Amino acid sequence: MRVLLSIKPEFVEKIFNGEKKYEYRKCIFKKNDIDTIVVYSTKPEGKIVGELKIESILKDKIDDLWEETKDFAGIDYEYYKQYFETKEEGYAIKIKDIIKYEEPISPFLSDENFKAPQSFMYVS
Repeated sequence: MRVLLSIKPEFVEKIFNGEKKYEYRKCIFKKNDIDTIVVYSTKPEGKIVGELKIESILKDKIDDLWEETKDFAGIDYEYYKQYFETKEEGYAIKIKDIIKYEEPISPFLSDENFKAPQSFMYVS
């Protein structure tokens, strides 16, 4: 099964160039059979740009999660701490394979009422 994740363009670039191998989330999918992330690069791009295969999903205390993932976080510690500032635990999705689409897809072509998810949404 797949989910659509909204990711800021600067982080999408780091994911596709291999610098960022973990995508951090405050909450995670309730379904446990998710194996693929469809990447929606937020505005100003506003397009679906590729897919990521999930190797694993780590859950841990914020400081422990950083220690385990910091070498391929793609963000600095200050940004990380600010993102998780109200949380005691967080999630890191470890990316296994990257598929970048040759041509980004506008979600508005098939659904003119498309609204990017704040966190994620299940897709078929």
